Amino acid sequence: MKPVLEVRGLTVAVGSGRRPPVPVVRGVDLTLRRGEVLGLVGESGTGKTLTALSLMGLAPPGAVVGGSVRLLGEELLGLAERELARVRGRRIAMVFQDPLHAFTPVLRIGDQLAEAVRIHQRPRPRRESALRRAVELLDFVGVAEPSRAARAYPHELSGGMLQRAMIAMAMANGPDVLVADEPTSALDVTVQAQVLDALADARRETGAALLLVTHDLGVVAGTADRVAVLYAGRVVETGPVEPVLTRPRMPYTVGLVGSVPRADARVPLAPIPGTAPPPGAPGPGCAFAPRCPLSQPECETSDIPLLGVDSLSRAGLAGAAAHEAACRRIPLVIHRGATGLFPAGGARAGGGGRHALPRTQAPALSPLSRPGPPAPDVVLRVSGLARTYVPGTGRRRRERAVRAVEDVELEVRRGETLALVGESGAGKSTTLMEIVSLGVPEAGTVEILGQDVARLSRRTARLLRGAVQIVPQDPLSSLDPRMPVGDIVAEPLYARRVPRDVVAARVARLLTQVGLVPGDAERYPHQFSGGQRQRVAIARALAVEPALLLLDEPVSALDVSVQAQILDLLLRLKRELGPAYLLVSHDLAVVRQIADRVCVMYAGRVVETGPVAEVFDGPRHPYARALLSAVPLPDPVAERARRRIVLPGEPPLGAPPVSGCRFLARCPVAAALPAAGRTRCATEIPRPAQATSAGTHTVACHFPHRGLPWERTRTDRGATGRPWNEPPDRPPVR
Repeated sequence: MKPVLEVRGLTVAVGSGRRPPVPVVRGVDLTLRRGEVLGLVGESGTGKTLTALSLMGLAPPGAVVGGSVRLLGEELLGLAERELARVRGRRIAMVFQDPLHAFTPVLRIGDQLAEAVRIHQRPRPRRESALRRAVELLDFVGVAEPSRAARAYPHELSGGMLQRAMIAMAMANGPDVLVADEPTSALDVTVQAQVLDALADARRETGAALLLVTHDLGVVAGTADRVAVLYAGRVVETGPVEPVLTRPRMPYTVGLVGSVPRADARVPLAPIPGTAPPPGAPGPGCAFAPRCPLSQPECETSDIPLLGVDSLSRAGLAGAAAHEAACRRIPLVIHRGATGLFPAGGARAGGGGRHALPRTQAPALSPLSRPGPPAPDVVLRVSGLARTYVPGTGRRRRERAVRAVEDVELEVRRGETLALVGESGAGKSTTLMEIVSLGVPEAGTVEILGQDVARLSRRTARLLRGAVQIVPQDPLSSLDPRMPVGDIVAEPLYARRVPRDVVAARVARLLTQVGLVPGDAERYPHQFSGGQRQRVAIARALAVEPALLLLDEPVSALDVSVQAQILDLLLRLKRELGPAYLLVSHDLAVVRQIADRVCVMYAGRVVETGPVAEVFDGPRHPYARALLSAVPLPDPVAERARRRIVLPGEPPLGAPPVSGCRFLARCPVAAALPAAGRTRCATEIPRPAQATSAGTHTVACHFPHRGLPWERTRTDRGATGRPWNEPPDRPPVR
C-alpha cells in the first residue's frame, strides 16, 4: 500500500528579531498509510507541534522549513499559499490543541463549519444546504443538541463540545490525512473519552490516516498503530506501538515510559533527571547524552542514525514494520531494563541535571516553635460544607442560584494524603478555597487542628494560617516576577516575625530540601523551568512547616518526566516532614501514585470515598466506575483489552439546588432501572453508606454495584461498531 503522507528530512529553524534562525526540528522522517494512526510523542520543546504545523504549511512567520513533505505524491513544501489553501481542509486537515482560539469568536459554529464545506466542495453547495451539513457533522461527532450548538458562538460551548466541533470541521471534506495536535490535553478523562471516540469515528468515516501529536502515552497506547518518539527535534525511536511502549530500546523512551503513573496499580516511578535542552543547544552528538546514564564520550561527539533493534528490522523489513532506535547502547539497555537505567525515586533534578541531590544530603528542617498542646491526630475535619453562587443581577437572580458544594464530609489525618477527584465543575477547587480562606462557611463546619474556623479570634486565625498552606496549579501566576526566589520563600517567615539570620539559613535548607541549590535564591522566577518553579512554590508552602498542605493540580501543567520528579518529591517530603496533603486532581493515575484515600465528587456532592486501592479496584458508584474506566493506561495490551464506559452529555458546571441524585441524567445504571427505581433516584438524595464490612469505603448510591474496570473487555467501537485499528470497509467520503 502506497503511503498517503511521506515526510523526509524535515527541518525547521525558527528565528526571532535580529537573531539568526535556531534549528528546532532536525531531520524528521515520518510515513503514514491510509487508515493508520501514528502517535508522535515527547516532552515539551521537542518539536512535536512545530512538526505538525509545518506539514500544513503553518510554520510561524520567519521559520525556515526544509526537507520534503509529500501528500499522495504531491510535494507540499514550496507550494504557493494559494495552492496550499486548496489542499488544506480538503486533502489534509488539522485538529488544533486549543479550539477556542482556532475558531473565529464572532461567527457562529454552524456558519464556520458551513464555510469549510462551501470553500472546498464542487459544485459549491448553497448556504442552507451547507448549514444542514454542519448540523449533521456536529451530530455525527456526538455534540448534544447539534442544532442549538450550530447556532452558538465558540465561547458558549464547553471545551469538550468545542473540540468535537473542531473534529467535525476537520472531517467535513473527507481529508486523506488528519493531524491532531494534543486534542485531549486540557479535558477531563470522561470528556477525553468522548473526544477520542469522535476522532475515531471521523477517521473511520473518511478513511483518513491520523497523525496524533500528544504527550499522553496512555492515549497513544489505546489508539495508535505506530509511535514515533521525538527528542530535541529528532526521531529517536519508532515502530509498532506495542514493542516501543513495552520494550523500549532508546534510554529516553525508557525514561518516558518509566515516568508515567498508572491508574490500575501503584508502581514506583523512574523519572529522567533534568529537562530537555532548549532549541539550538544540541551539538553534533546525541542530544540525550547529558541526561543518559549510559552515555560514553563518543555519544557526545558523533550522532547515530536509527538502527533496527528486533528480528523484523534485522530481516530487512523497513518502514512501518521496523522497530528502530537511535542509540549505540541498545544491548546494554536490553540487559539493564528500565529500573536499571533510572532507579525509582532517584531523580532529584529540577533542570539540566545539575541539581541532582543525594537523599543523604537533604537536611531536615528544624520545627518552628509553636506554643500550646500537641496537635490532634485529625488535621482537617469538614462536615456538611455548602457553597452557593448566585450569578448575574436582576429580579430573577436568586432563581439562577447554583450549588457548587453541598453537604461535603471530609477528614484528613496527620501524615495522610486525601485526594479529591472528579470532572471540572464537581466542586473540588471550591472546597479547597473554602478551607484555605478560614472564613465562616455558608453551611456546615470546617475544623483545622481541632479549631472551628467560624469561631476564630484574630490572633488565633493568624497563627492558624501558618498551619494551612496551598500549592497552586500554576506556580508562575503565584510567584512575584519582581522578587528573587529567596525573598519569595522567605516571605511567609517574615510574616511570622522570624529573625533574619534564621530566615537566611532556613531558605537555604528549604531550597536544598526541594532539590534546588542555595545559589538559586538570587534568581528570578522567569529564569526557572516549569518543574523548578513548582519546587519553589512547594518550598514557600513548607517554609512555616504547615500541618496541612493543599495541592491544587500541582502537576497538571508539567511534562510527564518533570511530573514524576515532583510526585517523587512530594512523597519524600511527606515521609521526612509529615504534613497531611489534601490533593485536588483530575488525573487519577497521579492520585493512585501518591494518595492514601480518595474522595470522588460529582456536581458538588461526595459520591464515593475510601482507601485508594479499594475504590480504584472495586468502585461501587456508577460515576466512579465510568471515571476510572476512562483513564488511559500506558500499556497497549492492557489498554486495548479493557472496557471503557463513555458517559453521555457534559459534566455540569454547578447545579441548581434539587432533590434526588444529580448523576441521574448520565447514569448508565439508572437507564436500565424500572420506573420505581428511577423515581427513587429522582426524588431521594442518596446518602453515604458502607460499601465494605471494614466501614472505610462508603458510597452514596441507591443501587451500588461492584465493578472491576481493569478486568473488563474493551467495547468502545464508536458509531460504526469497529475498533480503532480495524480499517474502513468503504471508500472515503468525498
